[in-house]
Amino acid sequence: MPETPTDLTGAAEQFRSDVAALRAQVGRVIVGQQGIVDGVLTALFCSGHTLLEGVPGVGKTLLIRTLARALHLSFSRIQFTPDLMPADIVGTTMIAESEGGRSRQFVFQRGPVFAQVLLADEINRATPKTQSALLEAMAERSVTVGGVTHPLEQPFFVLATQNPLEQEGTYPLPEAQLDRFFFKLIVGTPTREELASVLNRTTTTHTTDVESVLDAPRLLAHQHLIRQVAIADHVQDYAVRLVLGTHPQGQFASSMVSRFVKFGASPRAAQAIVMAAKCRALMDARSTASIADIQSIATPALRHRLILNFEAQAQGVTADAVIENLYATLPQLQEA
Repeated sequence: MPETPTDLTGAAEQFRSDVAALRAQVGRVIVGQQGIVDGVLTALFCSGHTLLEGVPGVGKTLLIRTLARALHLSFSRIQFTPDLMPADIVGTTMIAESEGGRSRQFVFQRGPVFAQVLLADEINRATPKTQSALLEAMAERSVTVGGVTHPLEQPFFVLATQNPLEQEGTYPLPEAQLDRFFFKLIVGTPTREELASVLNRTTTTHTTDVESVLDAPRLLAHQHLIRQVAIADHVQDYAVRLVLGTHPQGQFASSMVSRFVKFGASPRAAQAIVMAAKCRALMDARSTASIADIQSIATPALRHRLILNFEAQAQGVTADAVIENLYATLPQLQEA
């Protein structure tokens, strides 16, 4: 791993080169959505899982499949449905006979979770029991079946898609599982120009090949490099106060938080914010994370970790609106 300033400079240049290469490969297939692409890449380089939410047909699954093709990593897809069972995800222990049928033994049959990139498609169409089968894999990078723990190959990412809860046949994700997602990204509908470009690519003879540009060892090295990016005490303190500000009636809570939030964000939110800010600084060729970096990534790190109360739901107040209010009311500098 890099230690000297020269090594760090070279590693940072290689990081930015690989980011640009991934953006280029994804851009061959995905039209627009640059903010969503950068969000997924930020989570990827921070070793975090990503939840993409949007109505059907806006390219969520295509984006994940395209990114998986650009990474030299093993890939698996699970289509979540109401009848999906936990064993369909993690695997199960089966009885296997030896050749000739002379003996029998229990053999663990691995499920699709044993991949480095896991696409959990329409994750909120399965029951909460099945959704929870991913909890250990997402948090510990391992799976326990029949009392035996099976480690997952590193790096391991869950890239999940979900439809808005207002749609038919959806179940809300358990709060414990939502908290394990590094980012929640909202995928919007394309613009007029973007939709025209989509039609040109998909209704003609146009074909696109995506090349693999990043392998596991280099990705793991980039993840280590991001942890070495500096962050000043006052910048980290801003991230701490921002997360504590999501807790109603707390020292840093705004009046909007106290009125509309039932439960605030967990310490995982602060970890995600700091790591993502470091990654954004490195992407912009800076050696230190800033408050602007934190504000640019805090919303996708916080929006799925806030539990709003009934009054917020009745008045149509969103988590994003609460977070924007925190930006406006929380001082960037404050004495300890």
